[in-house]
Formats: sequence, C-alpha cells, structure tokens
Amino acid sequence: MCTRVLWNNNSLAVMAGRTMDWPESTEPMLFVLPRGMRRDGGRLAGKVVVADNPALWTSKYGSLITTMYGIGTADGFNERGLAGHILFLKATDFGMRDAARPGVHAGLWLQFVLDNTATVAEALTALETVQPVMIEAHGRKATVHLALEDASGDSAVIEYIEGKPVIHHGREHQIMTNDPTYDEQLALLAAQDFSKPSRDMPLPGNMNARDRFQRAAYYLALLRDPKNEREAVAGLFSVVRNVSVPFGAPYGEFGIYNTDYRTVVDLDKRRYYFELTTSPNVIWVDLKDFDLSAGAPVMGLNPDNIDLSGNVTNKFVQQVTTPF
Repeated sequence: MCTRVLWNNNSLAVMAGRTMDWPESTEPMLFVLPRGMRRDGGRLAGKVVVADNPALWTSKYGSLITTMYGIGTADGFNERGLAGHILFLKATDFGMRDAARPGVHAGLWLQFVLDNTATVAEALTALETVQPVMIEAHGRKATVHLALEDASGDSAVIEYIEGKPVIHHGREHQIMTNDPTYDEQLALLAAQDFSKPSRDMPLPGNMNARDRFQRAAYYLALLRDPKNEREAVAGLFSVVRNVSVPFGAPYGEFGIYNTDYRTVVDLDKRRYYFELTTSPNVIWVDLKDFDLSAGAPVMGLNPDNIDLSGNVTNKFVQQVTTPF
C-alpha cells in the first residue's frame, strides 16, 4: 500500500519520505549502482517477461535504491537528485501490450527513470518512449503507480488507468497513497476544511489510503521551517510515522499487515535515511561517498540487522551478482 510525502516548500532542502506497507516483508536490500550498467527491461529474475521488443539501455547515472524481493526497484534516487517511489494502486491498468514500443516490466519502471534522467521533466519525456508491462511476483500483480521528485522541488504522479497514462505534474503534488485514483484523492482532500487547524479538529484516522492521504496533507502543511537537516529529517519522519500502518491493523482483501520500512531522502545532500520497522535504529547513507564511475562495483547492504545504526555508508560491501 504505502504513502509518499514530498516536503518541497521549506527553506532548507527538498526532502521526500515514504512508507512501504505490505502483508509480508518485502525483503528490502539497499544497493548502490554505478553508471554504465546494462539493463534489460524484459527480464525478471532471469526469466523473459517481455518477449517482444524489450527496452534495453545502459545506465547514464548512478543510483541508490531499495529493492523489493530482489527483483525490482521500489524506492531510490540518483546522483543528479531525481528520486522516485513505486506504490500500490489497484486501479492500475497498463493496457494491451504494444510491441511497437519498447517494454519495461513494472519492477524496473522506476529504475529506467533513475538510470536515464536527471529531472522530473526529463523523466516524463523519457517515459513516453517505453511501455510499462504488468508482471506478477509472490502471487500478486504489480499494479503500481509512480511518484517522482527532483532537487528543484518539481513533482509528478504517473498512473495508468484503462491502458493510458494519467500524469499530474507540478510542485503542488506532494502526497500520494493508493486507491482511489489520484484525481479522486485530490477531490476528496478538497472537500476537507483544514484552514483553521486545532487540537480539537477531527481528522480521518483509519489506515485506508483516503485517510492516510488527508492526514499526510494536514500534518505536512503544519511542519515548521527547519533550522537544520536534523530538524528537517525529524519533521518529515514524524509525518511519515503518523501515516504508517501499525502491526496488526486490518486492511481489506490483503488481510492484516503493517509498515515494513520508512525512508527519507535529502535531495540536496544526496543522503538516504532508512528505518526498518523491526529494527530500533535509523540508518543513513551518503551517495556522494561512493564510486559511481562506469565499471565500479555494485555495493549492497542488508538493513535487517539490529546492530546497524547511524551512518552506514562504510558498511556497504561489494556484490558478486547484480540485483537484476
């Protein structure tokens, strides 16, 4: 399910946070990927999932990502300060396969953007050249939508509805959750009057995507301008935690599940904060401290380790195999 929150109207830095909410562990791994890596948008876990005209490319930019099940990119950003987040959207429909357009399976939809573009505007142009293709993993289809932001504060939400892309582009698009579709979420938010916030104001308090969307918008608007990065990160994490799903919370047809992890990215400093909900500590990574040149090794870290705390940049180790 998940929530994405973009804080692009403070005076310190452009920051984005997200929750990953899922009925089981997504087995998250952190990877640093250098430039010059060859990708095949038609292969998933070694199997061909796009047989006709798969998208093929070589990464132009290095990136820091969180993978899902080791087969796709769920979250991350690149060296130019472009970040993205994949979230669940039941309404997603990528449409019939059009073999005239290069196909990239949904697990690499975000990675295609991080590898090839530096800004939201560039990403939207690049995405016009490929078609995302539905896949299935761990018994669930990748019905997802994509949120992007860059270091300038620009933002976009991309959804495929009835086979066609629906794009919301602009700095004002700060929040994204799940169903209903984004335009419906905006209409529901507009019906709320949060103009005079107080401690007695009733807020939507359940775990469904509509309530989380509105709570995130409300609390983001109340964040005070931060004095430093520590205060900024704490402020954004406070909003992200407020819309997290507690352990044992019921959620529709997926049953009972919870937030798996939370992230915050500082696009000015190219710094990534990660909080596994089953670990007591927040960790962070500085992308600028890695060798991202073509031919440099892929570096990785398993965050499922309660001994990890603080800056873990030097804890990454060279990987024998690439994540996809």
